Amino acid sequence: MNVFKTNTINKNLILITLIIAFVACNKSYSQVMPINLRCEYLENAIGIDATTPRFTWQMSGNTSGLSQKAYQLFVGTDSVEVSNGKGDIWQSKQIDSSTIPIVYQGQKLQPFTPYFWGVKILDERGKWSAISSVAKFETGMMEQGNWKGSWIDDSHDYNIKPAPYFRKNFNLQKTVKSARAYIAVGGLYELYLNGNKVGDHRLDPMFTRYDRRILYLTYDVTKNLLSGKNAIGVILGNGWFNHQSITKGWYFDRAPWRARPKFCLNLRITYDDNTAEIISSGQDWKTSLSPIVFNSIYTAEHYDARLEQTGWNMPDFNDSKWKNVICTNAPSQNIVAQTLQPIRNVEEISLKEMHQFDEQTYLYNFGRNISGVCRIQVAGTAGTTIRIKHAERLDKNGRADLSNIDVYHRPIDNTDPFQTDIFILSGNGEETFMPRFNYKGFQYVEVTSDKPIQLTKESLKAYFMHNDVQAIGSIHSSNPTINKIWEATNASYLSNLFGYPTDCPQREKNGWTGDAHINIETGLYNFNAINIYEKWMADHQDEQQSNGVLPAIIPTGGWGYHWANGPDWTSTIAIIPWNIYLFFGDTRLLESCFPNIKKYVDHLDEISPNGLCNWGLGDWVPVKSKTPMEYTSSVYFYVDATILSKAAKILGKQKESEKYVALAEKIRNAINAKYLNSETGIYGSGFQTELSVALKWGLVPENLIEKVSRNLADRVEADNCHIDVGLLGTKAILNALSENGYADMAYKVASQETYPSWGWWIVNGATTLLENWKVDATRDISMNHIMFGEISAWFYKGLGGIFPDEEQPGFKNIILKPNFVTGLAQFEAKLDGPYGTIISSWNKSEGKVLYNVTIPANSTATLYLKDKKILENGNKLMENKNLQIEKNGKDMLKIYLKAGNYIFSITK
Repeated sequence: MNVFKTNTINKNLILITLIIAFVACNKSYSQVMPINLRCEYLENAIGIDATTPRFTWQMSGNTSGLSQKAYQLFVGTDSVEVSNGKGDIWQSKQIDSSTIPIVYQGQKLQPFTPYFWGVKILDERGKWSAISSVAKFETGMMEQGNWKGSWIDDSHDYNIKPAPYFRKNFNLQKTVKSARAYIAVGGLYELYLNGNKVGDHRLDPMFTRYDRRILYLTYDVTKNLLSGKNAIGVILGNGWFNHQSITKGWYFDRAPWRARPKFCLNLRITYDDNTAEIISSGQDWKTSLSPIVFNSIYTAEHYDARLEQTGWNMPDFNDSKWKNVICTNAPSQNIVAQTLQPIRNVEEISLKEMHQFDEQTYLYNFGRNISGVCRIQVAGTAGTTIRIKHAERLDKNGRADLSNIDVYHRPIDNTDPFQTDIFILSGNGEETFMPRFNYKGFQYVEVTSDKPIQLTKESLKAYFMHNDVQAIGSIHSSNPTINKIWEATNASYLSNLFGYPTDCPQREKNGWTGDAHINIETGLYNFNAINIYEKWMADHQDEQQSNGVLPAIIPTGGWGYHWANGPDWTSTIAIIPWNIYLFFGDTRLLESCFPNIKKYVDHLDEISPNGLCNWGLGDWVPVKSKTPMEYTSSVYFYVDATILSKAAKILGKQKESEKYVALAEKIRNAINAKYLNSETGIYGSGFQTELSVALKWGLVPENLIEKVSRNLADRVEADNCHIDVGLLGTKAILNALSENGYADMAYKVASQETYPSWGWWIVNGATTLLENWKVDATRDISMNHIMFGEISAWFYKGLGGIFPDEEQPGFKNIILKPNFVTGLAQFEAKLDGPYGTIISSWNKSEGKVLYNVTIPANSTATLYLKDKKILENGNKLMENKNLQIEKNGKDMLKIYLKAGNYIFSITK
């Protein structure tokens, strides 16, 4: 979406001879209720530190034109009282507002406290709803001083390879009313109570700049405790905290925080008599090395089952041979709650086929590329060593081939093979292994053994791992290739969601900033990922230097401040908060990041006083044409300054807004003075990227938009309607075409199945997006990369026409500019926005287009359609209280829609 122009006329809608009908919505009134209550965008959130949490809800009911005029919120410590409309912590008055989120304004929230909340709403008819079902949220530590006990580890030597076990016995003599476990870790962990793993999370806590911020998690463990003897067990993994793999670059093995994994745990128990007890980590804990003899987040995990200590996390285990723990320092004094969707084994992947080479070698094909792990069940003699190699492709002999992804693997010996788990059997019957502290990117798994073993199709299971974010968007069309591109893009997006957006799940796993801001809309149209981005922007704040500079990968161990971190990449600091604001109508992240955006833009202004910024990575992995890096970096300098000016205005900083409006105009003028030929309407050499980014980001003077757009279309046509762009160009090319009169051409480019195109990957068997347009490239050929993923967002925008409205963000008002493109018979886009489900769907049949629109309760839409005869007949044919029609320009109809379901029958 062009965020810098409002009311841009889409000039490529099909010419329509007549609008036949408007289907009226159901006029019967239904009971209105607040539904889908969320606190901090999570359902019944536990362990939050927010002092002023945000509340959201949606309206039920099928009445057309349904809207909220006011609300009353109740927050209390008694669920029954809240359900009866009484809040002892906050009971708001009637607040005349229809927008969300709502920010808490009651009494100071206390730590370790469950709170209940409900809401009732006043609808447009002046009728109050009943109070909603009661929702819950629970505070965590809230303040650093509430932590008890010590940070502990087993050694100060971070070169020790086996993962450590920790345990503690304790007795409970009273009846437990509730119990919560709070755990903060440098590294990764699994927590056990009485032999059972607590929760189903994987790879907690999420990666941060450990010496500046540590995340902790909260668990309800009430049901895990026993009367009498109990035992706590903890296993620690290295994660990014103790990077033991020797790799090329990135400095993680030299990170300033690097140490042996460590943790602090508080088990807070409340008894029936309302007394409380805290069992915390300290010198009375015991430790031992585990059977996990090596673990690396980057390479793999090695497990020696002969070293297992059965019952190590049970109360009756004899730990007399275990040693005492070491009390140590906290990695950071800033320990905050992890409030986002956890990483899980989200999906078990069905096996496509298995091939046995011999009695020691098996090849499993799971039919699709994923991020995740495998679980193997196998029997064999003691000491049998099994290697489980994960690969994206096969060599000419049908064996697992890592040559496309092991380019950065630089081991010092052969003990740490890339993406290859090692499982040494104990010989005790059938045994099971699944890595705890690692994930890989793969489609194929080759299992080899140094002794004969018997495996079946059921012996190996694959699990797709990622942050378990809710899918909120979907598209479907009559073109199978388009559908598969969307599926592949989303698979790559999820494969790169591990507490921060990564580039690939195998060879790097780095939080490349450019990849992430290019795909922010793809994430937000498809998934409820706001919590992930809020966490990652806090990572940005941790990594920003005092002069405003950000690294190219975030989090980082120190690499990335010297290369690849120009504004074309690190504009994440501005672009992501801005898009969160557009999609959610929530100013919190924008306000939090405002000083950081300002510091960054001021630095760019200082080093680029003429408005042109010659610092960046450029249009990465182009097809053939190379756009000047100064041009694209300066464009993103302009983008950042423009967002900063808009943010300042929204936040009431008028003088700063004016200052950065002027800066943005200076940059725009400087770019146009050097790169725009105003006579020809050509930017630079007239390459696709040069023309499309100027249109996409609003650099083109108004009087030249039509000429520049025509030049872009001519350039694309000269390229045989195929892309000739790199990463930055993929963000712009389809949008620039569809938003400026050439939607048919944009669709033709998007749906190509020959090289170079997204469809070219699909017809060659890809189930995720590639890193290079060439499927047989000799470098830059990870087969699960998200960087070219903007196309998924474009389906919602360029075909469905669904845009957030900058003036009423969060889809409070929806901008609809559908394109009924030539060559596509049917298309549907659905989006569960903050106010409910939005549908923009069209179908062509017998010379007509049936256009279906659903606008959720408490929101509106502005629909743009183009045709002269609509202008002549529209007011007669669509007289309805839920519609307002006006002319918008020479041949554009602007239709205002209230909440409801609409069908427009359009004859060509």
